Amino acid sequence: MIINQQSLDDLFRGFSRAYQHGFDDTKPHWPSIATMIPSSTRENSYAWLGKFPKLREWIGSRTYETMQTRRYTVLNRKFEGTIEVDADDIADDNLGIYAPLFTEMGRAAAAHPDELIFEHLANAFEAECYDGQPFFDTDHPVLDPQTRKEVSVSNMQAGANPAWYLMDTRRALKPLIYQKRRDYRFVRKDDPKTSDRVFDKDKYAYGVDGRAAAGFGFWQMAYGSKQELTKETLRAARTAMKELKSDEGRPLGIVPNIIVVGNSNSDRARDLLLAEREASGATNTDRGLLEIVEIPHLA
Repeated sequence: MIINQQSLDDLFRGFSRAYQHGFDDTKPHWPSIATMIPSSTRENSYAWLGKFPKLREWIGSRTYETMQTRRYTVLNRKFEGTIEVDADDIADDNLGIYAPLFTEMGRAAAAHPDELIFEHLANAFEAECYDGQPFFDTDHPVLDPQTRKEVSVSNMQAGANPAWYLMDTRRALKPLIYQKRRDYRFVRKDDPKTSDRVFDKDKYAYGVDGRAAAGFGFWQMAYGSKQELTKETLRAARTAMKELKSDEGRPLGIVPNIIVVGNSNSDRARDLLLAEREASGATNTDRGLLEIVEIPHLA
């Protein structure tokens, strides 16, 4: 193959098709637990998370809710992946070895938000959310409706086992946020006139880059446990979520619809929620209670 602008354009189109094939064939997991929030700046501020929306009876004048003073921001991050193609492989028409690499690059780009979201979830017992506490914590400050003083509310079970999570994902804002600043894009650096890599190394570069970040939504929408996953701990976590109340003492109406598990708890979750009968032979009354979301990124 003669290396000229026409052949390089044809090459880029071929690599782009392979990349797009890998991207389109990949079905990420993150939409099951995270809401995509567009970003147009370096970071997004989520001060509005300080108020969980709830209606009250309209008697007299309206009650104006004010934002909490805490400022929860999510800073966008930049990511890239690059593959170099040797000029000799182009000249010798030895390009079949590259197509699988660019297909895999497309798959990696489509799945990259999963890495961000589930890494953030795995760190949620330490990483802070909008109220200054870890997302999963025993001391979330909430107003007591009688005393109007702050009391501590928990959305976690402490323990030493691999974590599992209950979530209500049917609201407008899911428990986690996927903040997208710029779509992942496939780009080229293969102009012999301007590329230092072509001049110095006789290599043509192609890559993908994007800007995004992960953050937390309302902690009330999720419950994290490091207790052993059993019928008792599952029911206790589900009950705790259902009993959450607003600052006015009214039920928030949260009912978990999914359980998120990693590799360690996936079999146990299926035993608890898919089996028709328990080990004792009794009818499994929890069958189908929750949708199981298995995430290979989690322990």
